[in-house]
Amino acid sequence: MRMLLADQGQSWKEEVVTKESWLQGPLKASCLYGQLPKFQDGDLTLYQSNAILRHLGRTFGLYGKDQREAALVDMVNDGVEDVRRHCSRLIYRSYEEGKAKYFQELPGHLKPFETLLIQNQEGQAFLVGDQISFADYNLLDLLLNHQVLAPGCLDSHPLLLAYVARLRARPKLKAYLASPEHMNRPVLGAQKI
Repeated sequence: MRMLLADQGQSWKEEVVTKESWLQGPLKASCLYGQLPKFQDGDLTLYQSNAILRHLGRTFGLYGKDQREAALVDMVNDGVEDVRRHCSRLIYRSYEEGKAKYFQELPGHLKPFETLLIQNQEGQAFLVGDQISFADYNLLDLLLNHQVLAPGCLDSHPLLLAYVARLRARPKLKAYLASPEHMNRPVLGAQKI
């Protein structure tokens, strides 16, 4: 969400919630699903990361150029979330014990994204169509987190490496990625590394 907003030239106000304040209960009780993130856009309050991403995608024209592309963007984003769930399980449940197996299996989890890139302008564009989508930002976030967890994990994926480099070079996104707000963020919300 942050990368999308930054790259689209939007400003936002972020309220960081400490574990202590969360555990006190009132904020948690006020959240629809008892969890964060919570996103406020005028009088619209949204919970759930992917609902927020889809809202931002529609708001900023990052949801494909037509219904066909929108369906493909949804499919890609769901694929990103499948990999994110695997990674979250690793981080929160068994990082030290499971990381070797996880990173050994990672190429199989990333192959569909390389296939999509090849199918779309031979890997020289985005995941779907000729403009960036909210799913591109979500995949970029996931890939950058993986590069922190295991530097070199994308070395056998030249299309994904080029894709990450291309997106990182977008001026507003490049500035955000170099900012302390981004650099000081934990990987997938955990301080496991």
